[in-house]
Amino acid sequence: MNKESVLGFLKKNTMIIVLIIVVAFFSMQTGGAILLPMNVSNLISQNAYVFVLATGMLLCILTGGNIDLSVGSVVCFVGAVGAVLMMNLNVPVWLSIIIMVLIGTAIGAFQGFWIAFVRIPPFIVTLAGMLVFRGLSNVVLNGLTVSIGDKVGFVNLFGGGANCYIPDYIGGQGGLNMTCLIAGILAAAVLVIVQVMGRIKKKNSGYELEAIWTFTLKLVVLAGVLVAFAYRLAQHKGIPSVLIWVIIVVFIYGYITSNTTVGRYFYAVGGNEKATKLSGIDTNRVYFLAYTNMGFLAALAGMITIARLTSAQPTYGQNYEMDAIGSCFIGGASAYGGIGTVPGVIVGAVLMGVINLGMSLMGVDANMQKVVKGVVLLAAVIFDVVSKRGGKMIVKN
Repeated sequence: MNKESVLGFLKKNTMIIVLIIVVAFFSMQTGGAILLPMNVSNLISQNAYVFVLATGMLLCILTGGNIDLSVGSVVCFVGAVGAVLMMNLNVPVWLSIIIMVLIGTAIGAFQGFWIAFVRIPPFIVTLAGMLVFRGLSNVVLNGLTVSIGDKVGFVNLFGGGANCYIPDYIGGQGGLNMTCLIAGILAAAVLVIVQVMGRIKKKNSGYELEAIWTFTLKLVVLAGVLVAFAYRLAQHKGIPSVLIWVIIVVFIYGYITSNTTVGRYFYAVGGNEKATKLSGIDTNRVYFLAYTNMGFLAALAGMITIARLTSAQPTYGQNYEMDAIGSCFIGGASAYGGIGTVPGVIVGAVLMGVINLGMSLMGVDANMQKVVKGVVLLAAVIFDVVSKRGGKMIVKN
């Protein structure tokens, strides 16, 4: 163990360390209330939309620090259309879901066209989208609230009802959901196996490996956190159905960004678009895919939102885009593009969720909560910029 390896470990896992410190801080300040099983479950349910949107936002940011300001409005619009279809027009739930997915994807493709092929700046296109779809949400709902509480199947499927938990197929004792606990243990085992096999593969291929002590420490901590998290959920009601959606999204996009050619294109465009274009990659298509995908995930987040709140309102989705963008940058995505991972984004989203929940339990004023979140976001971006300059703060006159 040497100084360089320790510093490298700390730099590489800064946000995970910060997350542990923040959880410990709020645990002391709230008398351990933040770690109660019900609050751990609520942390997932209340922030599921952030996990989904941040994963899509990462692909936009990778292309060069670009963002999508319209996602909150698209979430609201898709949810509004879905609620009206199901409740006012009596469209079957399964068909309404398909229509919502198609609408969200079409909106993403529409905005992606102007960004990718006409080369209008993403900020302008998505700012216009934010205004347009927020207004259309009011038009669709006539400024009113549409309740979807009667659509129990839809609500439970997307994590909003009282029965929105995976049943305990094994049957635990003393209120402990054994299905959830065993699933957590299996997930930890799979994590260990995948990481060890990946390390062996890298070694056989001649890649440089991180120190064995840092690798082992990180693996033990992550596996332990997974089991502890599953145990807390098992003490409440088990696995929320919305967590399944989050896991599916994280697994698929984590695999795409790290193990597929298309995924590497996003990093290449963000790293050097001109060189990427000269190498024969259609950069316009990469931009188009990023924003089309963002529309698709916004549709999923819209369904999760109206299911959790069992209604659709013209005000839903406000500041969702900021939560997603903040999670990406806090999770290690570069403001310049080309750098960022799905696991990092999830860490950022969890950190944001813990801060929100912790301050709410402490009774902190809502306005001060915004101040804290803003400071955390700025600090994360400053850390990113300064670290890329070798730790030097450069102030230009």
